[in-house]
Amino acid sequence: MTAHEEQKKIEQRLGEIDEALCKPETLRSRVLMKSLNTERYSLVRINETLVDIIDTESLLEEMETASSGDDPELSEMASEEIPGLTKRLKKLNHNLKVLLIPPDPNDDRGVVMEIRAGTGGDEAALFAGSIYKMYSYYAQKQGWKSEVMSARESDRGGYKEIIVNLTGNGVYSRLKYESGVHRVQRVPETETSGRIHTSACTVAVLPEAEEIDVEIKSDELRVDVYRSSGPGGQSVNTTDSAVRITHLPTGTVVSCQDEKSQIKNKAKAMKVLRSRLLIVKQDEENAKRSESRKSMVGSGDRSAKIRTYNFPQGRFTDHRIHLTLHSLNDILAGSLDPVIDALIKADQEKILAARSKG
Repeated sequence: MTAHEEQKKIEQRLGEIDEALCKPETLRSRVLMKSLNTERYSLVRINETLVDIIDTESLLEEMETASSGDDPELSEMASEEIPGLTKRLKKLNHNLKVLLIPPDPNDDRGVVMEIRAGTGGDEAALFAGSIYKMYSYYAQKQGWKSEVMSARESDRGGYKEIIVNLTGNGVYSRLKYESGVHRVQRVPETETSGRIHTSACTVAVLPEAEEIDVEIKSDELRVDVYRSSGPGGQSVNTTDSAVRITHLPTGTVVSCQDEKSQIKNKAKAMKVLRSRLLIVKQDEENAKRSESRKSMVGSGDRSAKIRTYNFPQGRFTDHRIHLTLHSLNDILAGSLDPVIDALIKADQEKILAARSKG
């Protein structure tokens, strides 16, 4: 199919979508509305790229004709234009291939991010706190909403565990590569000899699940309530407001005690539980469809070491794509776009390479 034919086909589909978006049944269905708008956004970008390809091909053809004409001056000018147009056409065709990669169905979702201190004791908890702040700063820059679902603070600061819900435009599409082990190398404040310590925390990024995504029956749950403990301000320990939910079929356990209200704690715990069960469900479905799609940067294996944050050298390294930046302070302050953009590009290139072979 030529670019002209493909562009006409897309314009026809865009017309169908615009018509569907005006129908009452669409306006009544949030799921259908979201699906159609997502498809429309994708098709508009593809259509714009196809128009650019068509225009560039036409101009390149004109220049090639002029370059072989009888007018020496016009021929020279046309010849000078050809390399730039050829390069532009190649780039546009590559961009089109990227746009035609099937989207991750989770890309438009929010995320439930779980950050846990690993090896390294108090220093690991402090590092987990730094990583949480890094993502919080990034969320602010992106205009996302952030809500702490659950937190267990360390005695000396930082977090043994913190779970946060991030919502907004394209949250999962930007953060889905962050799952794994994050390692820090720095001199702890308590270290008198100046010796560098290594500690770590794990990050898990789960797509936010809605009730329609995962069916959870009430008889599959055991709900325990208990008195909150640890930091939390006055009256946090005076009522049985903390909630622990156990999903009996899978043994998944979620606890929440941050709110003074038992109802709010249960709602937060259920949100985390749904997200954990959704990723298990999707992993099982993906395994059935294909065992080959293990992206270099997107496997999300929590046990895989993905990053090193070296404070003495001000160095940040992402081991999956061999990216090293000497701007650690900026990254910890939320300037993550250069890293995330590089991860997305690497993932796209891997998918395109696999497609060309298959």
